[in-house]
Amino acid sequence: MTTGNKENGKTRHFETLAVHTGAGPQEGSPALVRPVQLSASFALPEFGPELFDALLLESDRPPHAYSRWSNPSVRSLEDKLAALEGGEAAMVTATGMAAVSAVILGNLKNGDHLLAQELCYVGAQELFGEQLQNYGIEVTMVDTSNLEQVKAALKPNTKIIYCETPANPILRISDIKALAGVARQNGIKLVVDSTYATPYLQQPLRLGADLVIHSLTKYINGHGDALGGVVIGSQAEIKGLRKKMLVHLGGAASPFNAWLIARGAVTLPLRMEKHCANALALARYLTSHPAVERVFYPGLPEHPHHQVASRQMSAFGGMLTFQLREGLSAAIKMAERVKVFSYATSLGHPHSLIFYYPTDLYIDQAAYLSEAQKKVIREQWMGEGIVRVSAGLENEADLLEDLCSALKD
Repeated sequence: MTTGNKENGKTRHFETLAVHTGAGPQEGSPALVRPVQLSASFALPEFGPELFDALLLESDRPPHAYSRWSNPSVRSLEDKLAALEGGEAAMVTATGMAAVSAVILGNLKNGDHLLAQELCYVGAQELFGEQLQNYGIEVTMVDTSNLEQVKAALKPNTKIIYCETPANPILRISDIKALAGVARQNGIKLVVDSTYATPYLQQPLRLGADLVIHSLTKYINGHGDALGGVVIGSQAEIKGLRKKMLVHLGGAASPFNAWLIARGAVTLPLRMEKHCANALALARYLTSHPAVERVFYPGLPEHPHHQVASRQMSAFGGMLTFQLREGLSAAIKMAERVKVFSYATSLGHPHSLIFYYPTDLYIDQAAYLSEAQKKVIREQWMGEGIVRVSAGLENEADLLEDLCSALKD
């Protein structure tokens, strides 16, 4: 469990912040559960400083004017997430990719250089590798768990180092504190996608990151029923992104989705404990299974980055991957046989999910990766393909039995 964060000058433990921040009665209503505010527009203040603040977003908490700019339900969620992550402010967006796009396009312009992780969430990976060049932004993609690669790829026009840790889908771990040191020495920003870990297991801002991104669709929502994203950082950073990116690009969150996600975030610490326990049990079981070639879970001592994960995470998360000895044919049988697991993408749901990533489709078709990079990914992490597991909240014995039956000869 992460340590407590400050709220109104007092240190509160994570569980208390998850329940109370951005919640409770509002002025004019005794209701303990705040209602969702679905209004698109709001009555404006009388002519004067508050009106100009509402229209120009000059203060840290301007009056609400229009829900693309700010909304009471969205702001309540932003308050909660900033407190949980230990940041000064947060900006909630419609999706995780809206958060990624806001950070990248809000900080980079024609002629700037992005140093990004070469294997991460595929939406971000393709944005970096395929789209940014159309805007004149130079991109170099490296293994951010390899500090020497990062240092060697820096350029005078580098503005951002972007990493995702644990990395989707291969569960590679990057050393946030070490990357932050490199970023500070070179006067550039470190952006960390911490979706897999959640603020409960890992807090990149404490380790020196400038901005943290989460796909709220996943663990923080926790119910698989609402899309959302968030960027968390300093008050100045978030205010600038809101004015430049949220208002103008329009990736604002639905107030109803924000309300659902805020409700889900209340139970995040309880759920993460169970996700982690189930994932560790599955990983230990699979390491000795005759149908399994290799298992990757940061909580296993044999994981290549176990020591780094142990330093920067309080537990090792609900995700794991494994390679099947018989490859695709075994994966097809497994997909047809699972009953408790759902064969589906995404993660962080209450029910367990399982999905097969064939290397030839996921990696070999990526033109933005060099042949040398593809070779390393294949040999060290993916083989001919990996099975990705999002361990849910079911009984551990039921999950083990289901996987045992699915992997039988």
